[in-house]
Amino acid sequence: MRGNKTDLQIRIEEFIASNPNSCSEATFKQLALDVFDFQSTNCEPYRRYMELLGIDPKNVNKIEQIPFLPVKLFKNTTVYSTQEPPQKIFTSSATTGMTPSSHPVADLSLYEHSFNRAFALFYGSPKDFNILALLPSYLEREGSSLVYMADSLIKESENEHSGFYLYNYENLAEILTKLKFSRKKSLLLGVSFALVDFSKRYKIDFPELIVMETGGMKGRGEELSREEIHSFIKTSFGVSNVHSEYGMAELLSQAYSDGNGLFKTPHWMKFLLRDFSNPLKITDTDERGGLNIIDLANVNSCSFIETEDIGINETGNLWRIPGRIYNSEIRGCNLLLG
Repeated sequence: MRGNKTDLQIRIEEFIASNPNSCSEATFKQLALDVFDFQSTNCEPYRRYMELLGIDPKNVNKIEQIPFLPVKLFKNTTVYSTQEPPQKIFTSSATTGMTPSSHPVADLSLYEHSFNRAFALFYGSPKDFNILALLPSYLEREGSSLVYMADSLIKESENEHSGFYLYNYENLAEILTKLKFSRKKSLLLGVSFALVDFSKRYKIDFPELIVMETGGMKGRGEELSREEIHSFIKTSFGVSNVHSEYGMAELLSQAYSDGNGLFKTPHWMKFLLRDFSNPLKITDTDERGGLNIIDLANVNSCSFIETEDIGINETGNLWRIPGRIYNSEIRGCNLLLG
């Protein structure tokens, strides 16, 4: 070990830092299998889940055989794979009466390494941007991983106009109008409902602005599709495309879209599709299925997450996430919760 970091974590950090053009699929798969070996022994909820499914980790020798942990289990169990006390516990947003997910993070430097590297790969240095964050619902609660990431990027931008906004839309409109003449690029990162609210009140012709929505309309009145949300935003800001960030409290990595709802993952994160009728079956023939995620940055919790989202593989590493899977029972989850 180097400090409190295992050799496995160091290898993952080096893989994250590497040039994606020189990263082989074989290296990713070997790292994923090594992470699986570690977590199948050290992550108690994951180990119990496999026992209930009758899966022997010794028989898993390729990533398609790896069982994925239902994301719901982060609500009721401590998904953790190390003896080190967590440096922080991230929690998900939840509507009234709902139980939020909890994700204990052993090493915040690994999370920072992951989101900084992903931002650099997709957008460049934060220092090249004015970064404005419109995240009212996230700022009003504790434990948001999105707020942690946005705060770090804002500080790294070292720009006087970068910062957070709650419901002070008038001030945000004034700053955005001023930034139209800035020599730096500008990025507005916002939760969907707040961007829609702002778009209904203000019209700012700023076609150079990067507007990035992070999702978040549930429990905010009328449910709007991503296409409807993007239409509001494009009309308000005069932009041709709306960017999107796909992340969650249970993950330490993010996928990004630069428009049209097509997401790409960084090279240490992989999307897989599972069969709708058999959640334990990974499919490479169907273009549509339940979305499973491998996130190597989750080495100290669980890197293999069965989400409740629908995934559509367009081509190569281009993915659509049109919505959630409703009224579906996740096999094995209720057994473990019981």
